[in-house]
Amino acid sequence: MFVSDQKVAFVAPVAAPTWKRWLLYSSIARLAIFIGLFVPGVIGITHAMHALGWVHTAPPLQAGLGQMVGRIAPALTAYLLLTYFVERRRPVELLSRNAFSRALAGLVIGTLLFSAVVGMLWLLGSYHVVGFNPHANWITALMMVGLGAGIGEEIMFRGALFRILEEDFGSWVALIVSALFFGVAHISNPGATLWSSLAIAVEAGLLFGLLYMVTRSLPICMGLHAAWNFCQGTVYGIPVSGTTADGWLVSTRTGPDWLTGGAFGAEASVIALLTCVLLSLVLLTIALKRGCVVSPAWMRRRQSVTSLSGAPAVT
Repeated sequence: MFVSDQKVAFVAPVAAPTWKRWLLYSSIARLAIFIGLFVPGVIGITHAMHALGWVHTAPPLQAGLGQMVGRIAPALTAYLLLTYFVERRRPVELLSRNAFSRALAGLVIGTLLFSAVVGMLWLLGSYHVVGFNPHANWITALMMVGLGAGIGEEIMFRGALFRILEEDFGSWVALIVSALFFGVAHISNPGATLWSSLAIAVEAGLLFGLLYMVTRSLPICMGLHAAWNFCQGTVYGIPVSGTTADGWLVSTRTGPDWLTGGAFGAEASVIALLTCVLLSLVLLTIALKRGCVVSPAWMRRRQSVTSLSGAPAVT
C-alpha cells in the first residue's frame, strides 16, 4: 500500500491577520472560493460545448469528449487556482512525481475490486453473461464515466471537500461529510433511491476518503474511481449509477434489488457494499496504525503550544 507520511497539505501562515484567517484561509472560505471558481467554469464550458455542438445530440465521440472536458476542466482549473493563488503552494497531492504510478495502481485496484463484486454476484447466481458485443462504444464511456467522472469528482470531493474540511475539522468530520455529499450527489441519477445514495456514500465515499487519508494522493483515488466505473459499464455491461451500459459483455442480473442493485446498477447491491466496506476496514486499520488520522486544527494548535512549553503533549 502506498502510505504517505504527509498529512495536512495546507496550514494558514502564522503571521496572517485574523481577518485573513477567516475570510481567506478558513475551510469554509476556501470551499466558497473553490465553488465560486468552479460554477462559472461549468457555465462557461457548457456554453462552449453547445457552441461547438459537442452535446448529447452530437456524434458519440464528440459528445464523450465534451462530457469529459466539462467534468474535468472546471474542477481542475478551480483547484489549481485555489492551491496556487490562495494557499500559495504546489498541489503535491495532485501533481506529485509519482502521480502516474499512483494512477496506475488505482486502476488495478479498481479493476480487481469491481471484478470481485461481479464474481460474487456470479457465484450467487445473480450475474449472467448472455452475449458479447465487440462494437461497444468503449472510447466514449472511457471519456465520460471513466476519466471524466474519475478525475472531476475526485478533485471536487476528495481534493477540495475532504482535504479542506480535514485541515480544520479533522479526518473523521471530513470523512463523514464528504461521503454524505458524495451520496447525495448521485440521488438524482436515473433509478436512484435513498438506498442507492446511502450505498454510494458508504461504499465509495468512505472508501475513497480513507484511500486519500492513507496515501495523500488524488491520482490513486482517480484511478480506482475510473476503473470501477469503466469495468462496471464497459467490461461487465452493468448500468453505472443508473446510466445505461454499453458493454463488451452483454449481461443480465436476476434476483431481488438488494442483491442485484436494480436499475441503478451493482453499486446499489449489498455485495458491492460489503466488498467495499471490507476494503475500507483494511484502509482504516492502516490509517490508525500509521498515524494517518488528522486531529482538528484547534487540537493540533493546543498540542503544539503544550509541546513548546515543555509539558507532555496531549494525544
